[in-house]
Amino acid sequence: MLNPEISGSSENINRYKDRITNLSNDFELGLFVVLLQRNLIWFILFLSIAIGGSWAYLRYTQEQYQSSSIIQIKNSNTASKVLEVENIYESKDETEEAIELLRSKIFIKNVLKKLPVQVSYINEGTFKSNELYNNNLFSVEYTLKDSSSYGQKHYVDFNSISAGRLSYNEGAEIKTVNFKCNEWFSTPHASFIIRLINYAELQKMKESDKCYFVLNNYDVLVNQYISNLEVRLLNPAAKTVEILLKSNNPDKCSDFVNTVAVEYIKYDVERKGESAKKILSFIDKQLDMVYERLRSSESSIQNFKKDNKITSVQNFSEISITRINTIEDEIISLELQENVLLEVEKNITSNTNNDSYNYISVLAGTDFENTLGKQINVLYDLLKKREEMLFNVTPNSSSIKEIEFNIGIQKKLLGETIKSLRSKIELKKDNLKKKTQELEDKFYKLPAEEIEYARLQRLFSINEKFYNMLLEKKTEYSISEAGNVSQHQILETSLPNRTPVSPNRRLIYISFSAAALMLGFALVFIKYILHDKINSLHEISKFTNASISILGIIPKYKNEIPVSQLLVDKNPKSLISEAFRSVRTNLQFISNNPDAKLMAVTSTISGEGKTFVAINLAGIIAYSGKKVIVIDLDMRKPKIHLGFNAENTKGMSTLLIGKENLEDCIQKSSLENLDFITAGPIPPNPSELIISKKMDEILNLLKSNYDMVVVDNPPVGLVTDGLAIIQKADYPIYIFRSEYSRRTFIQNVDRLMNENRITKLSVILNGVDIQRKTYGYNYGYGYGYGYGYGYYEDSKKKK
Repeated sequence: MLNPEISGSSENINRYKDRITNLSNDFELGLFVVLLQRNLIWFILFLSIAIGGSWAYLRYTQEQYQSSSIIQIKNSNTASKVLEVENIYESKDETEEAIELLRSKIFIKNVLKKLPVQVSYINEGTFKSNELYNNNLFSVEYTLKDSSSYGQKHYVDFNSISAGRLSYNEGAEIKTVNFKCNEWFSTPHASFIIRLINYAELQKMKESDKCYFVLNNYDVLVNQYISNLEVRLLNPAAKTVEILLKSNNPDKCSDFVNTVAVEYIKYDVERKGESAKKILSFIDKQLDMVYERLRSSESSIQNFKKDNKITSVQNFSEISITRINTIEDEIISLELQENVLLEVEKNITSNTNNDSYNYISVLAGTDFENTLGKQINVLYDLLKKREEMLFNVTPNSSSIKEIEFNIGIQKKLLGETIKSLRSKIELKKDNLKKKTQELEDKFYKLPAEEIEYARLQRLFSINEKFYNMLLEKKTEYSISEAGNVSQHQILETSLPNRTPVSPNRRLIYISFSAAALMLGFALVFIKYILHDKINSLHEISKFTNASISILGIIPKYKNEIPVSQLLVDKNPKSLISEAFRSVRTNLQFISNNPDAKLMAVTSTISGEGKTFVAINLAGIIAYSGKKVIVIDLDMRKPKIHLGFNAENTKGMSTLLIGKENLEDCIQKSSLENLDFITAGPIPPNPSELIISKKMDEILNLLKSNYDMVVVDNPPVGLVTDGLAIIQKADYPIYIFRSEYSRRTFIQNVDRLMNENRITKLSVILNGVDIQRKTYGYNYGYGYGYGYGYGYYEDSKKKK
């Protein structure tokens, strides 16, 4: 069975290793808040930069304006409804077609040609440029010699009201041309005539401002405008479409969306009017043909009557004539249909810019409207797609060749369909002609005059009926054309919107400020990650799992520490004196027997204030009437003699080598009951001297004459000289300094307690800034030794 002491020791070592591993795993909100307070100046600086940057960004960034207009898509021909004529213009998906048309490059290009955008006039400032749309100070007309002038800046500088100078870049070289206003002049790439409009306004411009113009290529402009154009369906039920555009000029933006709405209505009327004209043109051609045949038939009847001296039909067979007339009517109808097919076939083979509206208009009212209409619409869609693709690719591209191949196939299919229909018509005509021939053979037995007259009368009736039908159709479609005004309405026109939509001032200020705050927090977080200083007793107890005794804290001294570091005798009622009294009281919880005690004070590195604490703690104990002696064993870097403002010619080093006796080395301080022994000359082997038997003899001798022996040991983080004395001490004390000692120093405390078995080791936190309530939990001890302090500060380092 294991010894309980050995088992307990093993558990302590395991806990010690765990504490080292998890030293900085927990997020400390309190520390983060303190670092936040310390770095407020950075937040102010970042916010100032952010606000200044926001102002500069808004000041020199080009504003974007937005305008919109709304149109309602309708498609209703009043005349067609009244006459009950089929409306050849109506489309099932009129709204979707309208949106696609409004977005198309061909339509946008036509709109741009209606606006004064072929030449852009720009006023160029130091950081920002403004377009002088419809407010240009001069005007330019030009004739291009080549396309290299498109998109190039041409700077204009007027020397007087009648002359000026044109500058432009040609490669890396700047070319200049002098010109006279209202007269043509030339450059290698173009010819210009410049007319001055407002010379007085030009003279008011700043010297740093410049004016230039840019010649715009419509194809390039189309791409620019389409990228900023949005056409969207507002209300499917009402068929309302909104046209929006963003631009750097509010007037140009407004003009564009209004022109788009107007041009769409004009385009709709022109497109439908063109289709109506095709129908009427076809009817007129048929009327001319039928009229000639009708006049010929009428003349033949008149001549027949004149030659045969008859005035009316005599003994003609009514039944035979009716039958023959019916068959002849069918033959004429078939011939008309054949003519329609020939017209469509002619248009397909000869017309390169095929328009499905032309073919549909020709087929309107025939038996082939449904048969051929769908194929023609497919051909139209392919042709339209090819025209739109030519804006982006060359005619020799693979995509154009592919669509041309599909167009060829569609034309071939359409031609084959027409041939098939014509063959059927020819077969039907042949059958009807045979039937007509059979009926006419029956008339051979009738008198020749009666038969001839019946034939002429029959032809006249057929032509007259066909002619009257065509006149009726022409009248109907003429009325339909007259009633074909656009039913689309502009519900809302645009006015120039002087309030920019971009950049958003509020959003920019918020974004820049948020970025500044994020940068500030990132800086604080980085400092938090890199922060490894001890600030409070709470951290010490946290990282040691409260396994170490806390004697108390020593606040910062508000004034400069004198050469003599003994302060408790200067003002016994001061806050710092009270702090040392609190530590003296807490020592009783470690050991309270009346025997003489050995106190060993050490730290991790130099500068943490162990000498300062040792001197003043000894002084406050001496105040209680006990005899105290302070000895300096930090022989590598002695400071006790500085703390008491004494000489260091002899001391512990000479005492340990037997050169001096103890009584000669003991020096009196200004405080009663408080003596001290300096380190003496720095020896080459302080470690061997400290662990020598002579050291033990001196300590025992001192304990026999003093109630408390206070040893100022060397820092254990640098050397191990003082470990032997710390292990022997009744009060082993470890000093940390706030905002100076690193958190990793706490590992030394764990090492001394667990590896060196110094179980009585206790801690004092030195140099605490009482003014700041660190981390929200102050500097309270939390172990029954709680202590509150007032306002103290000291910028000087404590020894």
